[in-house]
Amino acid sequence: MTDPARVQALSYFFPAHNEEANLRDLVEEALADLPAIAEAFEVIIVDDGSRDATPTIADELVAADPRVRVVHHPRNRGYGAALRSGFGAARHDVIAFTDGDRQFRVADLARLTARYREGGVDAVVGFRIRRADPLIRTLYARAYRLATRIFFGLRVTDVDCACKVIRRDVLRGVAVESEGAFFSAELLIKLRAEGREIVEVGVPHYPRVAGSPTGARPQVIFRAIRDFWSLRIRLWLRRDRALGRGAPILPLD
Repeated sequence: MTDPARVQALSYFFPAHNEEANLRDLVEEALADLPAIAEAFEVIIVDDGSRDATPTIADELVAADPRVRVVHHPRNRGYGAALRSGFGAARHDVIAFTDGDRQFRVADLARLTARYREGGVDAVVGFRIRRADPLIRTLYARAYRLATRIFFGLRVTDVDCACKVIRRDVLRGVAVESEGAFFSAELLIKLRAEGREIVEVGVPHYPRVAGSPTGARPQVIFRAIRDFWSLRIRLWLRRDRALGRGAPILPLD
């Protein structure tokens, strides 16, 4: 009998770039907390070209538990590319992800899956109730949210909150061009253009206790700005073509 408090099957993944200090604890946390969220689950590590011990640790975790899998990128391809690999590797009908820096707790995904189980939604996206980041990152996030609202009409509280639950079948046929930090925004913009129902749920956010953040690096920001304006200009010129531009999120059957 299906447990009404849990989703039937869940694929949980997270991108990891040089997260050797966080990786074991995060996988242990996922294996401990996911049984309360899903009857069946898998944990997918996306190693995005890490240069530290992340690839080795990931392989050890895979060898230790059949519920854990890993996707290795031979080189660092960017945050969006890591998300794309996670979605593409997922086997179950419901997909969830967080970042690999442990600023979200796996147990808090239950807030999102609870809303998902109520029905009538295609994606549940988190928003950070109180952001545990330096002031400069908070200011970047506010400006980014305002820009996506003005130029794309995307009314989402926390566009880049790395705590989301998405039904796998709604990703079929969706193409995203960005391989960087704009990936999440582009995905939501295109899902909304398809008329998909997206709802928001608040989640706690925790300070990073190990590793180094990369989201505020100038090259990451410049890449996101480039992708932002590339999509916006293409939508002005040829909306239908712009919405179909990019690589499919899910592998073609």
